[in-house]
Amino acid sequence: MEIGITSFVETKPDIHTGKVISHAQRLREVVEEIILADEIGLDVFGIGEHHRKDYAASSPAVVLAAAAPLTKRIRLTSAVSVLSSADPVRVFQDFATLDGLSNGRAEIMVGRGSFTESFPLFGYSLNDYDELFEEHLELLLKIRESEKVTWTGGHRPAINNLGVYPRPVQNPLPIWIGSGGNTDSAIRVGLLGLPLMLAIIGGRPVQFAPLVQIYKKAAAQAGHDVSQLKVGSHSIGFIADETERAADLFFPSTQVGMNRIGKERGWAHYDRSSFDAARSFEGALYVGDPETVAQKIIHLRKNVGITRFMMYVPLSTMPHDQVMRAIELLGTEVAPRVREEIAKWEAETKG
Repeated sequence: MEIGITSFVETKPDIHTGKVISHAQRLREVVEEIILADEIGLDVFGIGEHHRKDYAASSPAVVLAAAAPLTKRIRLTSAVSVLSSADPVRVFQDFATLDGLSNGRAEIMVGRGSFTESFPLFGYSLNDYDELFEEHLELLLKIRESEKVTWTGGHRPAINNLGVYPRPVQNPLPIWIGSGGNTDSAIRVGLLGLPLMLAIIGGRPVQFAPLVQIYKKAAAQAGHDVSQLKVGSHSIGFIADETERAADLFFPSTQVGMNRIGKERGWAHYDRSSFDAARSFEGALYVGDPETVAQKIIHLRKNVGITRFMMYVPLSTMPHDQVMRAIELLGTEVAPRVREEIAKWEAETKG
């Protein structure tokens, strides 16, 4: 069971002062967060790609590369790279470079992206939203498979027996697919035999269990070894020494963040009752003291089949010291508890 952190490197206004942290400062802070996550034994850190004023990380590979020589063990991944509007050759080159700098700790997590600013920015049409992703993924996998590439598509110039460099340390370089829970997407990922990362940010996480089974069934039908498949959860969370303190610290910025995005997307107003319902045992918010969060992650593993849990924190701007403390508790108290319980459960199941 892998435990890690996802960050979108937010730069929204502070809810108390209204001050907006600079992109430069927030980028330096997230490197500190990656270093801490490595020191306390977390397995993976993911940086999400965005092209908006309120997010600082438009290039996850560059941010992760800054942390690569300062860390020793933690895996470094995008979360996600918006592959539909990115050149697959450059994406592979960037993460192969990161893989070399980190001595084999890089991963790529690709997705269509939940925001669309990158499409007009890089000259793509939203009318080609799905087609672009499928075509770019095909090319990315072809580059991973072979040093020399010959490929023809509909949205990018053809490649005729050209080499793509550098080559990564890992062979193959891990590529995950991020999904919001679409059945057709899960089937396609299963047929490819790639790891699946689910954005479980609302509703009841156990409702994703049938989707995981559909994914595994598709993989089995395609001849892949189901026992080797990895399934992850990207889930919003926050940890403090006491559950109510965690809730009280995390709610204000979460409410602002949810309502800011909700205004763009037509969501209902997010209030404390919505927040408290979501942090119940069956809810999708992993907010509380270490034992509370650990038990929810264990429940997710046992009932959904998740093998990698990534806590997305913070949802909006929070004081850096509070974020660092949450990461510290995840690594020093939650992760060991989860690993111990899951190891016992797996031994009993096999027995």
